[in-house]
Amino acid sequence: MADKIIENNQVSIMGQIISQFTFSHQVFGEGFYLIDVLVKRLSDSEDRIPVMISERLIDVTQDYEGEYIQVYGQFRSYNRHEEKKNRLVLSVFAREVSFVEDEDDSVKSNQIFLDGYICKPPVYRKTPLGREIADLLIAVNRPYGKSDYIPCICWGRNARYASAFAVGGHVLIWGRIQSRDYVKKLSETETEKRTAYEVSVSKLEYID
Repeated sequence: MADKIIENNQVSIMGQIISQFTFSHQVFGEGFYLIDVLVKRLSDSEDRIPVMISERLIDVTQDYEGEYIQVYGQFRSYNRHEEKKNRLVLSVFAREVSFVEDEDDSVKSNQIFLDGYICKPPVYRKTPLGREIADLLIAVNRPYGKSDYIPCICWGRNARYASAFAVGGHVLIWGRIQSRDYVKKLSETETEKRTAYEVSVSKLEYID
């Protein structure tokens, strides 16, 4: 059963490590650490993607900044309690990690497949330039009754198609993970720069 569950959330990224390890949490004596990986887009820009790695997969006492890494795993979420409310925190949970010499242009450096369920009504809108966008929140089941909640963004024809999806609908999604900086207003005088993560959808399929 566990193998079947893992198939519904598959991520592969390749990029450059741009941070030191920071401790995240411990489960049954196993420590988990976060690093940031810079993944290039086709359009000369880049995505800064957080990766959660077990100390059993890699020596977390070493400094790997500047090295290139290939990661296979899942896109996971958890709720972090902040300022009287929960904040959805997303990262790639690494199952396999390998170092690569450099970026291999023949390998897709950022791809994700999700098999999940619509858990909020889609939000469809148009940009001032008339570009169609739809935001989806997908629940992807994990073993032991848990779920990951993954924000997804669709464009153009896909956005129009997704705008009609019903809550609870079963959907398959292919795309890439992207990071997006935004400014969060904390009070009248305070703001904070934050980064949001979402799946940019290249293909999707609604299953009745």
